[in-house]
Amino acid sequence: MGGIVILTGAGVSAESGLGTFRDKGGLWTRYDLTEVATPEGFARNPRLVHDFYNARRANALDSSPNAAHQALAQLTTRYTGEVLLVTQNIDDLHERAGATGVVHMHGEITRALCAVCETRWDAPRVMDPDDACPSCAARATRPDIVWFGEMPYHMDRIVTALEAADLFVAIGTSGEVYPAAGFVDIAAEAGAETLEINLEPTPAPGRFDRVLTGPAAVAVPAWVETVLAEA
Repeated sequence: MGGIVILTGAGVSAESGLGTFRDKGGLWTRYDLTEVATPEGFARNPRLVHDFYNARRANALDSSPNAAHQALAQLTTRYTGEVLLVTQNIDDLHERAGATGVVHMHGEITRALCAVCETRWDAPRVMDPDDACPSCAARATRPDIVWFGEMPYHMDRIVTALEAADLFVAIGTSGEVYPAAGFVDIAAEAGAETLEINLEPTPAPGRFDRVLTGPAAVAVPAWVETVLAEA
């Protein structure tokens, strides 16, 4: 069977109670992203940044995977071809649903990073600016999150998979943030079929071969059922 690359965004976790970013009332309409999601903001006020991510971590840990997460987990374990599940989300709901090999291009809220020695470890539920790195003891621990101005993780692996895929699927993502917004173009240029699954189509029509609309918890399980039936 042909290879599938799936990109998931905030719309997949929205029905689990996790806020989206760019919709009306989204996180970036309520917070100044330069203060809570940039290295410069962290340098100015690490406590503000930790408070922001502590709240998001608690929200994620107290949430449960929805039907979309569960369906994608089934796809990663039951599909006979290659499936690479890439997510822009920093929660661990894909993993808790049972998905294997999830690639977190924007990092993980459940992981911590030392800004000095780059050691990574499992984050406690509540992080503090005075926390010491378990490796070098520097008081420079931060969430292992890719902030604005930083390079997303695993890009070489993602691009290689896109260039070899037979199908690229974008689910619950705005299609406005690069480099992820360019994944459909990389896949299409390599000859892959492209599919968007979203609450409503992204603002640039015609970028995908097919578009399925509806809530992720409804549309994704229906699509996965079709794929597995045809496999």
